[in-house]
Amino acid sequence: MQGLFQVNLAIMRIPVIDIFAGPGGLGEGFSAAEVNVRFNIRLSIEKDHIAHQTLQLRSFLRTFGYDAFPAEYYEYVKGKITRDELYKAYPAQARHAAEEVWQVELGVENSEHVHDRIEKALGGNRHWVLLGGPPCQAYSLVGRARMTGLGIAGKDLEGKELDRLRQKKLKNFYQDHRHTLYKEYLKIVAVHKPTVFVMENVKGILSSKNEDDEPIFRQILQDLQDPWKAISADEKIKKSRRLSGKSPRYRLFSFVRSSDIGAGYDTNSESRNGLKPRDFIIQAEKYGIPQKRHRVIILGILEDYDAKPEVLTKIAKAVSVRAALENLPELRSGLSKEQDSSEELEKLIRKGFRAESLRKLDAKTSSIIRRSLNALNGSGGRGAQYIPGSLKKSSTELSRWLSYDTQLKGTLQHETRGHMTSDLWRYLFVSAYTEAHGHSPKVDEFPEWLSPDHKNVKNPAKSGDGFSVHFKDRFRAQMADDAATTITSHISKDGHYYIHYDPAQCRSLTVREAARLQTFPDNYFFEGNRTQQYHQVGNAVPPLLAYKLAGVVAGVIEQCVKADKKAAQGSARERKEAAA
Repeated sequence: MQGLFQVNLAIMRIPVIDIFAGPGGLGEGFSAAEVNVRFNIRLSIEKDHIAHQTLQLRSFLRTFGYDAFPAEYYEYVKGKITRDELYKAYPAQARHAAEEVWQVELGVENSEHVHDRIEKALGGNRHWVLLGGPPCQAYSLVGRARMTGLGIAGKDLEGKELDRLRQKKLKNFYQDHRHTLYKEYLKIVAVHKPTVFVMENVKGILSSKNEDDEPIFRQILQDLQDPWKAISADEKIKKSRRLSGKSPRYRLFSFVRSSDIGAGYDTNSESRNGLKPRDFIIQAEKYGIPQKRHRVIILGILEDYDAKPEVLTKIAKAVSVRAALENLPELRSGLSKEQDSSEELEKLIRKGFRAESLRKLDAKTSSIIRRSLNALNGSGGRGAQYIPGSLKKSSTELSRWLSYDTQLKGTLQHETRGHMTSDLWRYLFVSAYTEAHGHSPKVDEFPEWLSPDHKNVKNPAKSGDGFSVHFKDRFRAQMADDAATTITSHISKDGHYYIHYDPAQCRSLTVREAARLQTFPDNYFFEGNRTQQYHQVGNAVPPLLAYKLAGVVAGVIEQCVKADKKAAQGSARERKEAAA
């Protein structure tokens, strides 16, 4: 990644353990950071088989260095050799990757085994960093609504039967194991005492409550400050005698709002230090990420050190979707129900926008649709796993981060989905309307002939009952000159929320486009089928944001190491004076 990173041969090498790693967004950002600290991923833990394969491939590549991937890798991503053939060509590097990346489910795997693997990976290092965040479905607002909603089962119930169903749903929600998976993170903090930890989760965690109607986030913050106390009831940990030495305590900080040394976050005195739960939210678009991704990220520092973290630097203007995607090859959508061809696609799209239909639309939208219809020339391709051809580059930070690999000479995983004709008509309308009016239309702004025939549109939810959700923005185009909306794992289901801003392309985003909005480098290859690739991308932390978090953490580590050296010099001086 020459031109973006400064390389210092005398840098400190700090181990990193990455849990709930997904496809490796946090790990990628930290491992790429080379200023005065070099973060080495020693162990990545992920339960999903396909995400594990993606992590393992990236771990394999990191053994060569970011600017020296082997030629066989490019043969692999082009489909010319298999993954096994790639690994057989470099057996030592493949063994390293297999050891570094562990497919296991925390909370299910034997705890002693987990702690043994972490201890081995750390190799006795005093300073190290823990990364990760527990699965977030139970904390997200949409996930919470889906898990507690009564659905079809409650549609015909009333009275006591309806109340029983509601209570059952709530009980299942509060007992969902994902509410307490953060304690697996907490156990690692308590037992292995990282100098620094970084914990990420969805914004919905701030409003999530436990069965006693108490805020979950407040309890998490208290637990993270005193992890031994938080897991004191865990008999397995006590019997194993893993908790030894001095009890670790942590100060908690925000990456985006500064606080005085020693203040951190105090749940009992919020007004004194000025930090509130919402101060832990990072709005990614304010820090160079082309996406309005708002996540809670906590920085924990071992209380033994009076380290003062810097805060992330805001940018003057958000990076737009257009800036992130405009140099990628233009593609057409596929047809899922009809014979797929460029000619058939053009014919079907034109059929939906005859003159009488266009006259029913507002003038601006109609004009853009006419222009887009004229741009349909029947020659557009659907893309491929690898499209050869160098891309035009710019000097922006994002471009340097995404496109540093001069050996790639093409575009990975840039292939369109197939869609129903009626959805393609909606895609063209929505993208044209968005360009004309500066916002994506709600469903009730659709012309009648384009109104989706969907139960959430035709049968809106009854107030308070939660039978269904009325998604008025079921179809949503990305704004070309603004940051994207949040890329989530739902993109693996359909592309309706992620319509390309260019009406002439009339399609949803590809895996590569979603990955770019998530700031995965262009040479980052996602294993699995296309649905699995989308799912991995949507679940990740943006690597460029993680890279910036790593810069803050590096500054903290430097302060801690300097404090150790100063303490050691003081002890040596005292011993010398005593001897004299």
